[in-house]
Amino acid sequence: MELLDKLKWRYATKAMNGKKIPQEKIDNIIEAISLAPTSSGLQPFEVYVITNQETKEAIKPIAWNQSVVTDCSHLLVFAAWDTYTADRINTMFDLTNTVRGFKNEGWENYRQMLLKSYPQKDAEDNFNHASKQAYIAFSQAIAAAAFEEVDATPMEGFDANALDKILGLREKGLRSCVILPLGYRDPENDWLVNLVKVRKPRKDLITEVK
Repeated sequence: MELLDKLKWRYATKAMNGKKIPQEKIDNIIEAISLAPTSSGLQPFEVYVITNQETKEAIKPIAWNQSVVTDCSHLLVFAAWDTYTADRINTMFDLTNTVRGFKNEGWENYRQMLLKSYPQKDAEDNFNHASKQAYIAFSQAIAAAAFEEVDATPMEGFDANALDKILGLREKGLRSCVILPLGYRDPENDWLVNLVKVRKPRKDLITEVK
C-alpha cells in the first residue's frame, strides 16, 4: 500500500535544509487537515501557517532552540479554542445547514444538546477536549506530508504561553497546543536520518477481541 510505504519513509526530522515546499503540496496538506474528523464536526481549532522568517526566529528560542523551527519551509501552529461557546457551536451548525441546504430536526436537537452541555463546562476542560480534536488533524497532517514526501517534525517541546503571546492567540480565544515544522531533511546534519525506525511488535501493540 503506497500510504504505508510513505509512513515507513517518514521520521521526526531533526535537521532541515531550508528548501521551500511547492505550494501545491502545502495546499494538499492543509486540505487533509480540513478533512480530518472532529467531535460533532465542530473543528474547534485554527492552524497558523508561518513562512515569515522573523516570526520563526522569534519562536525558535521558546522551542528549545530546535533548528527545524527556522530551517523549515512552513511552520504549522495548531491552536485550539480556549473554550466552547454558544456562538462557536451555532456558527458551525448554521454552516452545516447552509452547505446542505436544509434543516434536520435530529440535527437541530443535537445542536440544543451541545448548547446545554459544552458552554457550561469548565473552560480548561473544554480546551483539553478541543486540543484533542486538533491533534486528530495534526496526525492527519503528518500522514499527508509523508504522502507528499515532505518531512515533518511533530513538536510539543515549546513554551505555549510564550507562543500564544508571539502570535496574539489569547486575544482571539485560541491557545497553541502543538506545532509542526514542514520541510526537507538535511541528511548531513541529521543524526536520526539513517537509523532504523523502531516500533513495538504487533503482539505488544494490538489486542484482538473476537
